[in-house]
Amino acid sequence: MNIQEIVIAGAGTMGYSMAQIFAKYHYSVIIYDLNEEALSNAKKHIQDNVSILLNEQELTSQQSQDLFNHLSYTTNKDCFKECDLVVESIIEDLKIKKSFYQDISQFVKDECILATNTSGISINELASAVYKPERFIGMHWFNPCHLVLLIEIIKGKETHDSIADAIYQLSLSIDKKPVIVNKDVLGFAANRIQFAVLREALYLVEQGVISKEGIDDVMKYGLGFRYACLGPLEVADFGGLDTFYHISDYLMKDLCDSHEIPSELKEHYMKHEYGVKCQQGFYDYHNGKDVEAIKQRDENLIKIFHALYR
Repeated sequence: MNIQEIVIAGAGTMGYSMAQIFAKYHYSVIIYDLNEEALSNAKKHIQDNVSILLNEQELTSQQSQDLFNHLSYTTNKDCFKECDLVVESIIEDLKIKKSFYQDISQFVKDECILATNTSGISINELASAVYKPERFIGMHWFNPCHLVLLIEIIKGKETHDSIADAIYQLSLSIDKKPVIVNKDVLGFAANRIQFAVLREALYLVEQGVISKEGIDDVMKYGLGFRYACLGPLEVADFGGLDTFYHISDYLMKDLCDSHEIPSELKEHYMKHEYGVKCQQGFYDYHNGKDVEAIKQRDENLIKIFHALYR
């Protein structure tokens, strides 16, 4: 399928980040949002991001100009009429998303692909609101989009294979590492693994086995370091499946298998302590610690990205 014109619905962090990447690779991109202020903020963030890339010599002045030439912004729904692909990145609210698709799927041309960047809402549930649901699919990006290579492509029960292949090839064309998730399950693949790790990590902290700083160090300097190069099945192959079999025999039955929200996570939530964005979560981010933490995260991610993929 020939995808040339893309509309990104939603001008938030994920929306403008995706738009910037598509434009960098010469796709014509329109960022659509109901809110003019959101569009203005998106434009400013993209300009700031491009300035950083220019300073770091990641882009030439000509490339930056080309990028801006491929981007436009609008609150006019007419932008959907002739596009080849819509990537929706609006609020994570089932009712709002379904209302959006009920409207837009009747408005776009029949061959237009409709993709959602939801991080967990059922693809099949959203597809129930889509006219011609066989062209509907999940396209789950990860923040920060310009550094995290993974894109999960999630098929609904009615998604045509040709649609999944088109989004897979599109993802390759922008130098991403796409994976096909063949069945629509809660959390897809990445979030299921992420939350399984989080459940066991919080269980060990709550049981007094290890401190919160200690469990983060276990991941950063041990497991995470290794997983940056090898997947979990590759790790098992290198470690020896006989070894992993024998460990599984006694360890699997002892792992946390609670179906409840971890108590420490619930406690912070009830206190409205949501992490970096509120300056308090498992750690304290007051007095400029939030800005420093974000800066440190990005610097480290860039170093890893350059070391492994450049």
